Amino acid sequence: MHMAEEVKEEKSELDVVEKVESKVESAGQEETATSAESPDKSAGHPQSETTQERRREYTRRNTRQRRTYFRRKVCKLCARKIKTVDYKDADLLRRFVTDRGKILPRRITGTCAKHQRMLARAIKRARMIALLPFVSK
Repeated sequence: MHMAEEVKEEKSELDVVEKVESKVESAGQEETATSAESPDKSAGHPQSETTQERRREYTRRNTRQRRTYFRRKVCKLCARKIKTVDYKDADLLRRFVTDRGKILPRRITGTCAKHQRMLARAIKRARMIALLPFVSK
């Protein structure tokens, strides 16, 4: 009798396990059915596909913004149609020198290469005859 009770308990435990497994399988089938209806979500992780799409869209937006946000600097000397830079024009040269006396680079001022070379040469000459300081006080 004792063995019969153990067999009954094992059968009842197996029935419970089978019921739970069948519920899990049916839930899995429902999940795949819902994922088949909505192609945006993947079967493994519901947000993984949407997250990837968001990242792609974010990078697309940022690259577009950089292109539209970046404004090409125009050479001030070309805009004024200045052919040569005179070393005696200290007011013009001061615009291309920092407070400490350093020559500003092209990427900051926006001057073209040709005029940047002329500016550097004129600033150095103006320093030599004391129209511009080598360094600030």
